[in-house]
This record gives sequence, C-alpha cells and structure tokens, in this order.
Amino acid sequence: MNINNIMNKQNKKVLNLITRYLSILILGLGNLYILQKILTPPTIHTTNWILGIFTETILTKNTIRTNSLTLQIIPACVAISAFYLLIFLILSTADIKTKTRFYAACSAIAILFILNITRILILIPMASSPYFNTVHWLFWHLISTVFVVATWFTIIKLYKIESIPIYTDIKYLKGLIKYKKK
Repeated sequence: MNINNIMNKQNKKVLNLITRYLSILILGLGNLYILQKILTPPTIHTTNWILGIFTETILTKNTIRTNSLTLQIIPACVAISAFYLLIFLILSTADIKTKTRFYAACSAIAILFILNITRILILIPMASSPYFNTVHWLFWHLISTVFVVATWFTIIKLYKIESIPIYTDIKYLKGLIKYKKK
C-alpha cells in the first residue's frame, strides 16, 4: 500500500468522523426539535390507532379522548431523549459501514418505538390509580433506561459492532496525531 492510499483512507475516515459528530450536534439542536418533529406524530397516531381497536377515540392534535379518559401525549411521552441517546451511541461508534449504520439506526428506532408504545399502553389503564405517578416515574426513570440499554446491546449483537462509542474515535485521533508528528 503506498502513502497516497494511506492518506486517502485516513482522509475518508476523518471526514466520516466529522460527519458523524456533526450529525449528532444537528440532531441535538433546539432541545431535540428535529427528533420531536419526526417521532411525535407516529407516537400519537399509533397510540390512537391501537386504543381505537378497543374503544372509540377522538384525536385532537396531541390529545386522545375515549369515553373514560383524556390522554395528552407530551414530549416526555415520546421519549425523545431515549431515541437521541440510541442515535448518539450509533453515530459515535467508529468502524461501522454506512449501510450497516443506517440499518442499525432504523432497527434501534423501531425497537425503542415499539417498547415506548407498549409502555404508554401499559400506563393508560393505571391513569386513574392513586399509584399512577409512582408507576409512571418507575417506567420513565428505570424501565425506559433498561429499554435503551437492552436495545443498544441488541443492536451490538445483531450487527456485530465491536467498536466502543467515542473511545474508538479518540483512540484513532490520538494515533493519527502521533503519526503526523513522526
């Protein structure tokens, strides 16, 4: 391998690294505005559709009304920060081919979306319970964290990811700096 091929490969890897971290920054702008705009409508409509199988529903913006319940889907219900964390992990992991990264991100989003809808549906019957706030807090702080960790480990195993998020990139950059100094 000649020096031009090595430099070209390094330039591509550095460009890939910059693109991945810029994507992370852009997705995080405006309090996760982009993800909120993408994920909120399917969360509302999927929840409404599933509830509609069991009871009559009326959907107005982000509020679902049934005969016995009014459910407002707020940004926290959509679990946008959990989706962002998964996307962050996928984008900050080096040595994943673009196609594999795309499939991994789509799979992670689909898994977490299904788990989140399930979480919402489990909480709905408890809405009038005096224990609702406690159960909701447990779901939000503990079970959602388990969902994200389990999804991440599933993605690692499914796509045979061996790199460590952020660390592998830092290690590569340190090696590149040492190589340039020589």
